[in-house]
Amino acid sequence: MYEKLDVVEQVYSESQRARTMSSAPVGMHNSEGVNVDLYIPRKCSATNRLIEAKDKASVQLNIGHVNADGVYTGEFTTMALCGFVRGMGESDGSLDRQWTKCYTDAKAEGKEI
Repeated sequence: MYEKLDVVEQVYSESQRARTMSSAPVGMHNSEGVNVDLYIPRKCSATNRLIEAKDKASVQLNIGHVNADGVYTGEFTTMALCGFVRGMGESDGSLDRQWTKCYTDAKAEGKEI
């Protein structure tokens, strides 16, 4: 009896490993490989929480990149803030921290923002 349980446990763990190691795209895709989901949830940049569809206080900001002359380059960085952070009055501080981190990471990689 214990041998059967070991075999079942081994098969179950192998199927779990195959499921987690799969490189299949998340969500529903059509035959051309285009994502057809109606709603793709966002994550808060400050708290890493999921922003629900009913969170009406959340905002998403696109921060434009400029060159040394101050001219917009056509690139931008997207940041989202949930209503929880905005309600606490921490949105300006968290946005500043996130942008500073993004800027230093880009400088370390050799990119110019």
